[in-house]
Amino acid sequence: MSAQTRSYASRAEKANPILKKLFGLMEEKKTNLCVSVDYTDPSKILDIIDKVGPKVCMVKTHIDIISFSSVDAIRSFTASLTALSQKHNFLIFEDRKFADIGSTVQHQYRGGVYNIVEWAHITNAHSFPGPGIVTGLGEVMLKEAKEPRGLLLLAEMSSAGNLSTEGAYRAKTLQMARDHKDIVCGFIAMGNQIVTESGDDSDDFIFMTPGVNLADKGDAHGQQYQSPEFVIGEKKSDIIIVGRGIIKAEDPVAVAEKYRAAGWEAYEKRTVA
Repeated sequence: MSAQTRSYASRAEKANPILKKLFGLMEEKKTNLCVSVDYTDPSKILDIIDKVGPKVCMVKTHIDIISFSSVDAIRSFTASLTALSQKHNFLIFEDRKFADIGSTVQHQYRGGVYNIVEWAHITNAHSFPGPGIVTGLGEVMLKEAKEPRGLLLLAEMSSAGNLSTEGAYRAKTLQMARDHKDIVCGFIAMGNQIVTESGDDSDDFIFMTPGVNLADKGDAHGQQYQSPEFVIGEKKSDIIIVGRGIIKAEDPVAVAEKYRAAGWEAYEKRTVA
């Protein structure tokens, strides 16, 4: 039975530790919604996360766009973010998109002013630098992290004209993931076709899709939107990533519930336990 029809709970049985935790909380909260909070004001970010936290399985951040007054302010923010993740039972996904050689990304991940490995359960990377980026980040995850950590590879993007559409690129990205299942927990992709193109081991990975919106079709900067029903039901992704559709809404909590319900309904329609 493929991941197109298996439940999150059944897929958790053989998953690596961070993916097992994610699948478990998704089933518990009945949500496959990740909210992307791309504000620059740290207090505004924490406020909206506290409000929508009960509706989501994951919160996506861009730590390097946030305006901080000091390193101490960064530490305070990440501590508060961690506390909210524990309060509302969601994972933190830092959308760092690492894209360098292994030794460099190790320093970017564990050091600098952000210390991403300390607070982000999951981060992501481009695969075009080659497998060294996976082994470099993985070494920090497996040897230095105090809690389970996971890596997503960018197999596809939602922006118009992006260059990640070649089959060979996706195939090599998939092979890197298959070679490092203790580190790579899934993909940023438009669906699970990256796996089904070359054999069905999609149970082993989670698929997260950005560019989801119930109303808009795109923006002036090339973003292309799709519905939760299409992403989860037709493209067989696992998690919908929603940003402006929620955080710009007049009532973010009510709108987050609409996305949560739509995503979960699409999942239940495709799934048999």
